[in-house]
Amino acid sequence: MGGSPERAANAAELTEFGVAYATALRSFFSRRAPADDAEDLVQEVLLRIQKRKPDLVVQNVEGYLFEVAANVLIDRARRNRTRRRSDHCELTEFHHPVDDISPERVLQGREEMALAIAALNELPDRTRQVFALVRFESMSYKLVAGRFGISVSAVEKHVMKAMRHMSDRLRDADDVEQADERQQRGPR
Repeated sequence: MGGSPERAANAAELTEFGVAYATALRSFFSRRAPADDAEDLVQEVLLRIQKRKPDLVVQNVEGYLFEVAANVLIDRARRNRTRRRSDHCELTEFHHPVDDISPERVLQGREEMALAIAALNELPDRTRQVFALVRFESMSYKLVAGRFGISVSAVEKHVMKAMRHMSDRLRDADDVEQADERQQRGPR
């Protein structure tokens, strides 16, 4: 940890001045950057000064602080240009509304899950097992084929059969539900 006592004193002095000048730095940044970013920019200046610990004794500490501050702004502008930050949009609820989980939706989800489980239980054992391994356990068709001693083509057929059956059952349930709704509304 080489370094003269003079350099260590200078680094400590810079840090002290940075803290003392924090208000002035905030003011400097608030005129040149969004107000929300001012505190982060002040911290960046203090961090850079702390990391650099200049080899030469700084004669004009105030000038040095504001030179570092100006460089922080320049570097930030470069980063923003490189990352095309002006092209980004804020993720607000308007653009991405929160999907509330109402008791009605929870009940609907449970009913659909019960229908799907019932449809799965109607399948032959091997078809159900193959489908579960492929869809729920994310096993490859090749691994499932090896486990059951069947061809990859047979695995594909089992999966398609299960998907067709599930789709038909869920569609039938939707048709029944829509017919019930029409019946409850009565004739127009």
